[in-house]
Amino acid sequence: MSKIWNSLTRRRTDDVNEGESPLARVLNLFDLTALGVGSTLGLGVYVLAGQVAYDIAGPAVTISFLIAAVASAFAGICYAEFAARVPKAGSAYVYSYVTIGEFVAFTIGWNLILEYVIGTASVSRGLSGYFDSLINNSMSHALNESMHINVSFLGDYPDFLSFGMILLLAALLAFGAKESSFLNNIFTLVNLVTIGIVLVAGAMNSNPDNWRKPADEVPEGFGTGGFMPFGIAGVMAGAAKCFFGFVGFDCIATTGEEAINPKRNIPLAIVISLIIIFLAYFGVSTVLTMMLPYYLQNKDAPFPHAFDEVGWHTIKWIVTIGAVFALCTSLLGAMFPLPRILYAMGKDGILFKRLSKVHPYTQTPLLATIVSGIFAAIMALLFNLDQLVDMMSIGTLLAYTIVAICVLVLRYQDEDMTREVTVKAPNVFRQLYNGNSYKEPTEMTSSITKIGIVVFAITCLVWCSFAKALEISSTGGIVSLSLVGAVLILICIVIGMQPVSTIELTFKVPLVPFVPCLSVFINLYLMFQLDLYTWIRFLIWIFIGYVIYFTYGLRHSTQIERSRNHAEASATAMQQQHENRAFEPDWKPQSENGKSHEIPTVYEYSEKL
Repeated sequence: MSKIWNSLTRRRTDDVNEGESPLARVLNLFDLTALGVGSTLGLGVYVLAGQVAYDIAGPAVTISFLIAAVASAFAGICYAEFAARVPKAGSAYVYSYVTIGEFVAFTIGWNLILEYVIGTASVSRGLSGYFDSLINNSMSHALNESMHINVSFLGDYPDFLSFGMILLLAALLAFGAKESSFLNNIFTLVNLVTIGIVLVAGAMNSNPDNWRKPADEVPEGFGTGGFMPFGIAGVMAGAAKCFFGFVGFDCIATTGEEAINPKRNIPLAIVISLIIIFLAYFGVSTVLTMMLPYYLQNKDAPFPHAFDEVGWHTIKWIVTIGAVFALCTSLLGAMFPLPRILYAMGKDGILFKRLSKVHPYTQTPLLATIVSGIFAAIMALLFNLDQLVDMMSIGTLLAYTIVAICVLVLRYQDEDMTREVTVKAPNVFRQLYNGNSYKEPTEMTSSITKIGIVVFAITCLVWCSFAKALEISSTGGIVSLSLVGAVLILICIVIGMQPVSTIELTFKVPLVPFVPCLSVFINLYLMFQLDLYTWIRFLIWIFIGYVIYFTYGLRHSTQIERSRNHAEASATAMQQQHENRAFEPDWKPQSENGKSHEIPTVYEYSEKL
């Protein structure tokens, strides 16, 4: 049993015989920032703003985007610190492998595969829908009549356009990272220009009175009018939905082995891209809700409808064409990390090792790119957009949570595990408020922190359960949530009192442990907002992954060989040290005045012999 536990918790180390990564380091800061912006400003900016404003938050969608941006920033800076620590391909997968263990790492990697597959398929479906709208929906009508699918959990018809676009994109990505990055940069610039046109044209047609509509002018079912027609609850529900509009920046962290100077450029690119994304969302949602009252928005294509309503038909077509380019960029950004995750997991042996083969000409993981392209294309072919979007969030939120936990574990970890202390009950209780005054982490303080993190996560689950089950405005709900919230704050303070690691990094998360703890809390809260069917599909996907891991990955993990190589290297070093000592004299010759002569070097001693 202990052998299995050791296998599940073994952590990734660099092989002493491992050479330089075969992936080409060609991506600079501009490439990485454009990748993050391009992969995020897709469906969200052209659909999400109108959708959330229409019947969830009203004009307060701008506040929803602000809250979602803060939540994403917490996750983003946790990713940035990890990128500075572990500049390897694989994103949260590698981060959790290095800090927590193989089993958790596989779980995260498997979820990231799900996230990027569904992200690619959903954007492709959205892009297909935009093309279809340009030709008056004739494609969907023809396919629905001739090839209608009568299965409840599948789409209405097979979307061959989405299928073909993903296969074409997979071929492009297989050709090389620099070439696909160059195309992504062009599409991202077109996207930003389109958003700029929307902001200028929308501002020229904006009417601030649309944020102050009286209740008697608002149709039934659309709240009470004004800036916040659905109240605080609507703003928070909108923030939960808007949060998923920021999903995509984490693809920057998967390029650790292809980025130039990754320890500097990856954290910078994450922060810069999040700022650009928030400004775009905030500006777009502002002008959209000022152009038209929120209850007159079109949920599926808000901008073409809004410009139609104000009579600016030329701008409508410019924005529609720009949206197609934007969705192409988002499609590229969604699929770019997918073969890199497969490559990293295949290289570590916990998925099939053939996925880690890098083609000598393109210097890309060719088989991983082809497999991921076919998988995503089949998903886009068979499922509709709503079904795909429902599954997109859960893997992302779990990955964000694990990354935040890993930041806490590493920041308070005893790096050398050599500072042993006497572990007695009085010492432990005194250390809860750092009464022992340790300046650096010890084995005891690291253990206190890890236990504190586990208790914090469990307490977060209790708080989220109470928030789901109890009426928040009732006395019982307020008292229960307040007491559990006080316990959460107390745990944060206890963790914060422990000594932190002094290791130097190019980027560190500020206000530790409060920022990572907030990130964990927000992510778990949002996971509780997902419906039961999403959890069921998620558990089925996890079950398939665990079957692969326990039947293949557990036995073929390359960490077994790495550990063996480390043991052999240590044994060789000790043997060499022992042999060197064998030539050194164990006596010190005395001179006539009683002073010792200097001991000869090994070389000098052997010469004398």
